[in-house]
Amino acid sequence: MSQNQNNIHSSVIIENGAKIASNVIIGPFCHIGKNVELKDGVILQSNIILRGKLEVDEGVKIFSFSTIGSDISDIKIGEKTHIREFTQIGAQESEDGSNKKIIIGANNFLMGYVQVFSGVELGDFCIVTNAVRLYENVKCQDRVILGGFSVIEANNTIGTGVMIGGASVVDSDIPPFMLVEGNKATIKGLNAIGLRRRLENRGDIEDIKAVFKKILGDGADKILAQEIADTNPNEFIKKLASFVASSNIK
Repeated sequence: MSQNQNNIHSSVIIENGAKIASNVIIGPFCHIGKNVELKDGVILQSNIILRGKLEVDEGVKIFSFSTIGSDISDIKIGEKTHIREFTQIGAQESEDGSNKKIIIGANNFLMGYVQVFSGVELGDFCIVTNAVRLYENVKCQDRVILGGFSVIEANNTIGTGVMIGGASVVDSDIPPFMLVEGNKATIKGLNAIGLRRRLENRGDIEDIKAVFKKILGDGADKILAQEIADTNPNEFIKKLASFVASSNIK
């Protein structure tokens, strides 16, 4: 364990075996477990518990009163991710007593009181706002925005570029680029703002809209979606169509 003691408060407990880079900053009353690795530039504010097998990448900042990991968890947190106060990641054991690996990608922002359960995978550049709960085996692709107080039920996948409104309950896969809200959550249309930020060619957005209406206009037409995925050269349309073809959407 290589560390600069001036960056670590005297009240911090670090178990033997923990790996801490020399320029990590750890505030008061934190507890770092024996299988935790903190890489360059990590900042822990105060009253944080890190347990289990946990790799925290460069530039991650974790705010006060967060709890990450359990005795049997396996978690990776990608670089430059910010985790705000009272967040819990992998701190709850699965119903069957097992724990699948949790992967939090890079450049994510998890706000206060977020709960992340076993097997969750979060892509890059996602925003998870206050009091969101991600149940077991939820997968979120890149650039997903989850509105406050929303719940994503177990074993569902949220496609890239999806925006989910606040207080929504999601009980099925959500295809890429959708705008979703409600309890139970329903697709309201395309996340046009998100698409405009990603696509230089505005004509592509109109093409995506046309495909959206064909394959999701009246339930999911998975056969047509697969045909479009196999033949359309546009990468964004391929992502949308192939997702729908293999999804659990009815």
